[in-house]
Amino acid sequence: MFEGPNYPQPLDESLFGEWLENGRSTIIPHSYLLIIWDELDTAYLPVYTNDRDELQQFPRLGQAPDHQLLVAAYDLYSETRVV
Repeated sequence: MFEGPNYPQPLDESLFGEWLENGRSTIIPHSYLLIIWDELDTAYLPVYTNDRDELQQFPRLGQAPDHQLLVAAYDLYSETRVV
C-alpha cells in the first residue's frame, strides 16, 4: 500500500493490518489510526486517537516541509479511509 510517486515508500499490508488490530485491542479503544511519515526516521508510524480533530494536528504529506507528515487516516472499525 502507498505505492507510487506520491508516497515516499510502500507500506507492508501485514504491518498495516497489525496496526489496525493493535488500535482496536488496547485497554482504552481508539477510533482512528493515523499513518504518519517520519522524514527523520524515513519510516511510517502509527498514531492512534479518539479525537477526529487530531487529524488536523499533523501537516499532510506533500503540503508542508515538516518531519512528521500525515499520509492517511482510517476508522479502526470500518477500516475506511477518512483522510
